[in-house]
Amino acid sequence: MSTTDLPAPGLRTGTETVPAYTGQTPQTGKDFSSDQEVRWCPGCGDYAVLKAVQSFLPDLGLRRENIVFISGIGCSSRFPYYLDTYGMHSIHGRAPSIATGLATAREDLSVWVVTGDGDALSIGGNHLIHALRRNVNMTILLFNNRIYGLTKGQYSPTSEAGKITKSTPMGSLDHPFNPVSLALGAEATFVARTIDSDRKHLTSVLAAAAAHRGTSLVEIYQNCPIFNDGAFDAIKDRDTKDDAIIPLAHGEPITFGAPDESGTGTKALVRDPDTGGVKVVATADVDAADVLVHDAHNPDPSTAFAISRLTELGYLDQTPIGIFRQVTRPTYDDQARAQIASAQEVALDEEDDQAGRLTSLINSGDTWTVV
Repeated sequence: MSTTDLPAPGLRTGTETVPAYTGQTPQTGKDFSSDQEVRWCPGCGDYAVLKAVQSFLPDLGLRRENIVFISGIGCSSRFPYYLDTYGMHSIHGRAPSIATGLATAREDLSVWVVTGDGDALSIGGNHLIHALRRNVNMTILLFNNRIYGLTKGQYSPTSEAGKITKSTPMGSLDHPFNPVSLALGAEATFVARTIDSDRKHLTSVLAAAAAHRGTSLVEIYQNCPIFNDGAFDAIKDRDTKDDAIIPLAHGEPITFGAPDESGTGTKALVRDPDTGGVKVVATADVDAADVLVHDAHNPDPSTAFAISRLTELGYLDQTPIGIFRQVTRPTYDDQARAQIASAQEVALDEEDDQAGRLTSLINSGDTWTVV
């Protein structure tokens, strides 16, 4: 699964605002690994994500002291302890708000948020959507295991309807959030989905997210082997994943599925004239020109939203994976700093004017001494 090889809007190299690493020795993943013992359950998908992030961070070309990871509460929120960067294990659900303040005050930092489906979408839902709509310079990694892991197995905002857990012994009655749909509805400028076990795809999405100027949200499907094991088998199992994963690559027709013995059997996405959305059809049944070409750079998020809804139709039987949206919009923190700079300029000009008028008054006309 590839992401995109085309020029991306809003690319941020990091070095334009964040100081680059200038050391003589190239940085490695080990440089970004702390001395803390990593403590997650055996087999947890968080291990794979942590290793991928540690290995990827040297590619940013930034100094460790200019990178900060902020987390909320949950299993994923232990992340800052395991990275040799600055970090904060913050308040339940409030990591995006704290990151907003930090990114606005400190342009010299690369700001990351690590959160889970419970932390981000339950108590933190309000904070998440406002960070997305404001388009602050930060990268949000949303670990979605569709369960509450830290508190031992209650259903979460992304658990499927009917899910039997400790808190829903007769099955969940809630309709689950689709994090990608939520982000697109908030008009986030960068929205992607990837999988903990697909190291190559995960790393490529992280690279694109980090380069994006604005808020990047990356949903990571992450297995919880203790309380929700096998939740993502459909997209991980060798026998089913080709038919379950719909790979998204900017500028390419959206086709998927393993061909059968006759060489056919693949599927494609086309527009659905009945609903205004998109639908899955057999590739052999449509003209190639009718197959939807993915446009992650489309300023209108409607088609990306329609694609994200395919996950709802069959849960994980049809799951789009990749970058859904990647567009340019002014960022909140850049504009806030510009406002402050403009106000300071005006204040300085006014001070200069007042000082000039006072000097002119003192030195003008006749002078006299009062005794």
